[in-house]
Amino acid sequence: MTDHSSWKAFTVEVDAHVARVTLVGPGKGNAMGPEFWSELPELFAALDTDDEVRAVVLAGSGKHFSFGLDLPAMSGDIGKVLADKALAKPRTNFHAMVKRMQAAITAVADCRKPVVAAVQGWCIGGGVDLITAADIRYASADAKFSVREVKVGMVADVGSLARLPLIVGDGHTRELALTGKDIDAARAEKIGLVNDVFDDAEAALAAAHATAAEIAGNPPLVVHGIKDVLDHTRSPQVDDSLRYVAAWNAAFLPSEDLTEAISAVFEKRPPNFRGR
Repeated sequence: MTDHSSWKAFTVEVDAHVARVTLVGPGKGNAMGPEFWSELPELFAALDTDDEVRAVVLAGSGKHFSFGLDLPAMSGDIGKVLADKALAKPRTNFHAMVKRMQAAITAVADCRKPVVAAVQGWCIGGGVDLITAADIRYASADAKFSVREVKVGMVADVGSLARLPLIVGDGHTRELALTGKDIDAARAEKIGLVNDVFDDAEAALAAAHATAAEIAGNPPLVVHGIKDVLDHTRSPQVDDSLRYVAAWNAAFLPSEDLTEAISAVFEKRPPNFRGR
């Protein structure tokens, strides 16, 4: 059995062939900082090869699933590509960083052990990227979802634009990504983003564990085969989309609007976008 005790951004508990992976920050609202992005692929690679694990429940600690990218914690990495005369070198480094972040989310999708996400409270930006990599998604009635990258001057680049169309369809993906609007759990269920909605976070988590336990009771190699067959057609499409958006953002991400968005976050004020 793999030792899962050394993670900083997660806790992991394994019981009866089900691993519960819980986001614990350290950023507010389980925001995704450096530890999240470095640990996530290692954690899910370990779960993939752990014979004691047959299914995974993915949850967030506290009142919220995740506020998404920890912009203050990651601003040092992003800032280098926004600096004056940031030409090939910083753009190449930024491209590599995006690819690493994409690979972290893809590790969840590629895990042979099915992943059931339980979402409560806010699930924003990178949080949506993460749950789209899960196999099954449940939500509490208070859950709210937002593909919010457009609001901070970015094209979502670590999974949502690649995977959401295969979950909710093209029209709903475009509405969510182009507006950055918030939707509640009822709307998320209506468009197919989540499989079911429960009264509260405890009930959603219990349902996720019940489904994971049901999966874990099936022949594990057959379960792996089902995932492999289901992923076979969509994986090339997802990979192509991820490759394209990484290159696109390395070329076009730097803008006055992005600088304005980051400044507005730090200054806690509404941004004033000017299309520059």
